[in-house]
Amino acid sequence: ILKTLNSWFWWENIWMPINCTWEHFVDREGLVFPKPHQLYATIPYAFVLLIIRFFSERFVAIPLAKALGIKNVRRVKPQPNPVLESYFRECSKHPSQSDIQGLAKKCNCTVHLVEKWFRRRRNLEIPTVLRKFREAFWRFSFYLTSSIAGFIFLYDKPWFYDIWQTWVGYPFQTVLPSQYWYYMAEISFYWSLLFTLGIDTKRKADFLAHVVHHLAAIGLMSGSWCGNYVRLGTLVMFVHDTADFWLEAAKMFNYARWEKTCNILFILFAIAFFITRIILFPFWILRATLYLPTYYSTTPVIAYFLFNGQLLILQGLHLYWGYLIFKILRRFVCLK
Repeated sequence: ILKTLNSWFWWENIWMPINCTWEHFVDREGLVFPKPHQLYATIPYAFVLLIIRFFSERFVAIPLAKALGIKNVRRVKPQPNPVLESYFRECSKHPSQSDIQGLAKKCNCTVHLVEKWFRRRRNLEIPTVLRKFREAFWRFSFYLTSSIAGFIFLYDKPWFYDIWQTWVGYPFQTVLPSQYWYYMAEISFYWSLLFTLGIDTKRKADFLAHVVHHLAAIGLMSGSWCGNYVRLGTLVMFVHDTADFWLEAAKMFNYARWEKTCNILFILFAIAFFITRIILFPFWILRATLYLPTYYSTTPVIAYFLFNGQLLILQGLHLYWGYLIFKILRRFVCLK
């Protein structure tokens, strides 16, 4: 069954134009092509990024937070109590007064002690400001680094200025070492975010949107690597990263209560977001993926619909987040 599914998945008609086979993508005469098995390396690379994250948060983010005036608040842990812990996890974090009285009798203690235990236990679930600052610092560091690296990798490439160049010579476009490392770093980063979703700060408003975004990003980048849509893929990654580090910087200064700096950074983020995600992405990237391929092939392959479907999902998320950003900006302007 696995062999059959594997043969179906790698069927040439899904990934490449007519009269092309996988044999055409063997490295030759200075041409280097992306290989699907290279994506396995993104898993160990993700753990390398987690190690880098641990040391950067510990030795850079924490001293920076202290310099900005953020204190490490130590919360008092409640006394170990299996009965109350079981109720907290399985029933409710906010028990009613009658439930508290019943638990007090069961544990042979006072109602006041039970209320105090639940209050302290709930406080442990609330992430500290320092913890949120560390997470924002890590994402800021990666997005800023990837934006600078992306610009260095792309500024001298013709397809950075002329979107038509993304399809010239397709599918026999050689992969550059810079493109390889750009892809590996980005995919590994989103794997690392998925691995830490359970322990990172959970935001109820858009937690599900982040899960969908990370999965769509990994699927899109991995698929574009296999289909050798690398030129377009690097442009998509660059467009996304150039707005994100402004948001993470605004969060860091918000946690430090530097309000004016936070407001300026958030406005810069909003401007960058609307330019890159609401204007450039649909009218530049999506135009190149939906419209321009029709000039090079009259029979689009299945991958054309798969990749564009994922890109449209991303655009839907952009519109959703753009709506939230607009609401914040309106509140910021109207209510100061």
